[in-house]
Amino acid sequence: MYAFNYHKPATVAEAATLAGKHADGKLLAGGMTLLPTMKQRLASPSDIIDLSKLGDLRGIEVKDGVVTIKALTRHVTVANSAEVKKAIPALAELAGMIGDPAVRNRGTIGGSVANNDPAADYPAACLALGATIHTNKRSIPADDFFVGLFETALGEGEIITSISFPVPDKANYQKFRNPASRYAIVGVFVAKKGADVSVAVTGAGDSGVFRQKDFEAALKSNFSAAALDGKSQSAAGLNSDIHADAEYRAHLIGVMAKRAVAAAK
Repeated sequence: MYAFNYHKPATVAEAATLAGKHADGKLLAGGMTLLPTMKQRLASPSDIIDLSKLGDLRGIEVKDGVVTIKALTRHVTVANSAEVKKAIPALAELAGMIGDPAVRNRGTIGGSVANNDPAADYPAACLALGATIHTNKRSIPADDFFVGLFETALGEGEIITSISFPVPDKANYQKFRNPASRYAIVGVFVAKKGADVSVAVTGAGDSGVFRQKDFEAALKSNFSAAALDGKSQSAAGLNSDIHADAEYRAHLIGVMAKRAVAAAK
C-alpha cells in the first residue's frame, strides 16, 4: 500500500466534511473493494475516511410497505433478518449469495451500492424494486443513481445513509456466479408490484446494471416464464471477458430471467 492519512469521524456531517475537503480521499465502509485495490496498488487515496464509528448508519426498519436498510448494515445482517425475509424474501436471498462468509460479514449494502461494481448484486435489486438511495444531502431514485461502470450520481462530500425498498407483490433473484469470486457473470432480479413489472440485469452490461424493457413489457401482460418464450437479449452492449463472451451472457440473461419469474414469490 501507499502511505495515506487515516480519519475516523464520529458523525456523518464530519465524514462529509472530510470527504469534501480531501478530493483524493476515499470513504471506507466494509473495505471489500477498496482494501484489495490498495493492496494491489491499483488505488492510492490520499486519505481514508473510516465510517465504522457511525453506529446510526446500521439497522433495518420495515414500515408502511417499505424496507429501509441503513448504509453500514452488513450483508449477513440483511441475509439473516427475519423482517427482510418476511417482507422481501428475494432481497434476503440475494444478500446470502454475495461473496463468501468473510465478505458477507464485512461488506455493507451502502458500500456495495456506492461502488457500483458492474457485477455486484445490490444494484439489480435497487433497480428492479424501485429503491430510493438516501444520502446526507438528498434522496435519489435508483433509476437516476447508477450512471455507468463504477459511476453513480453521488456528488462530492455525499454519503449514502440508507436505502429504501418498496415491498413488491412478488420478486426473485437468480444469479449465474463466477465459482471463484461469486460475482455475477449474469444476475437477473425480477419484481412485480400491481400491474408493474421490473427486470434488472447485473454482471452483463458493458455500462453496468440495466433494465430489460422488452422482458418487462412481456411480463406485464402475462407474469409467467412462458411469456418470455421467443424473447431474447441482444449481445450488443454486453461485456465479453475471460469468463463469458457477450453472446453467452445474452443467452444467460434469458435463462436467469425465466428462472426468476418461475421462482418469484
